[in-house]
Amino acid sequence: MRVVIVGAGKLGYTIAELLSNEQMEVTVIDHEEEQLTAVKNNLDVLTITANGASPITMDDPDVNGADVFIAVTGTDEVNMVACILAKKHGIKHTIARIRDMQFISEAKEYLKKNFDIDLMLNPEMIAAHEIYRILMTPAALDVDEFAGGKIRLFEVKINRDSRYVGIPLKKLKLPTGVLAGLIFRDHEMIIPHGDDFLQVHDNAYFIGFPDAIENFSSNFVQQDSRKLERVMIIGAGRIARTLSVMLINADVNVKVIEKDRDRCEDMAQILTGDSIAIYGDGTNVDLLAQEGVASADVVVCLTEDDKLNLMMALLAKHLGAKKTVVRVYRTEYADLIEKVGVDVVISARLLSAAEVLAFVRRGGVVSVSILEGARAEAVEVIVQSGARVAGKKLMDVRLPKSCLVCAYVRKNKAAIPNGNTILEPGDRTILFCLRGAAQEVMTWFN
Repeated sequence: MRVVIVGAGKLGYTIAELLSNEQMEVTVIDHEEEQLTAVKNNLDVLTITANGASPITMDDPDVNGADVFIAVTGTDEVNMVACILAKKHGIKHTIARIRDMQFISEAKEYLKKNFDIDLMLNPEMIAAHEIYRILMTPAALDVDEFAGGKIRLFEVKINRDSRYVGIPLKKLKLPTGVLAGLIFRDHEMIIPHGDDFLQVHDNAYFIGFPDAIENFSSNFVQQDSRKLERVMIIGAGRIARTLSVMLINADVNVKVIEKDRDRCEDMAQILTGDSIAIYGDGTNVDLLAQEGVASADVVVCLTEDDKLNLMMALLAKHLGAKKTVVRVYRTEYADLIEKVGVDVVISARLLSAAEVLAFVRRGGVVSVSILEGARAEAVEVIVQSGARVAGKKLMDVRLPKSCLVCAYVRKNKAAIPNGNTILEPGDRTILFCLRGAAQEVMTWFN
């Protein structure tokens, strides 16, 4: 498959990296040579220095005839024009990054219908929804849903006092409708088998029916935890504005700290009820203490500086904050940030790239969730007629060991499979795949 990406910034780089790892033919276009340097030096892709929204560029043989065109520059209008031109030049599928929240909330269908854009990406809105889902599940490091909400993924850190430590999974009595799917330990993703067991500090991924997962997750909530009531957000950018509205609508009190006066005033116009915006520096220990960081259920650090976010999260923890969430731009920092005590690390780039990956794969793939910095994926795929996996017991199919079938939905009813389960064409199947295995695994379902 041939894919053209316009925009070699952080998001464009991440998408190009994921797609090139899938052995796709990727071309990256940017009008600034400097932006293309990192792509040239690190990725096995073709680069073109040109204006990606120019008809001349569309006539380039390395662009014309591509299967998918992705415009992710920092300017919405450029991305929309580039997608329109791509369709005019015969490229069937287009994806545009749209950062303006008003476009997404008020004109999404208009843009799809009149501009013929197949997928619109708003990384900030995607990140805000992800943080909200995690905050609404107290013990979770990550939460995701599949098959229209019929299957839920739940990631949790295994603490020393957990009753699940050291027991082989084949002897572990998990509730009906819950499956232990993945273990992240010492920078390695493990698809567990019956003799494997959970260890202290593991990140464990459980998957199952939403009600069962919700009840099961209560086993990991600390005794002194309570309903989410107070959230402190440091940084008043796009993610913060979207997240604040969602939290306020869920009856959560929000306090936002922002050192830019204009941003702070814009945020103040959005907040309602007892929620407030404070003009100040989130690294000021006295300010944090004065504004009650110790009584906050969660502190969310959303500035545009990774190192600053880390420092503020550690300050908040030191002052008594119960849980911290940090947004990172550089995904290679994620492991380090989690190791020093931050509870949840979010990358808007990886979340957006996962949506692109699902779209580009197509062939029955409905969604992709990238786990632990792309060490593994949770993939929702529809079993196609004639697929190798269809009509056979899973124990007889001999799927690769780097893959685990976790759940499936048939005729609107969710189920957890076992070795005797027979998948049928049309089943919505949720899989865990280790890094680099997804492309091979998909051939069994297509």
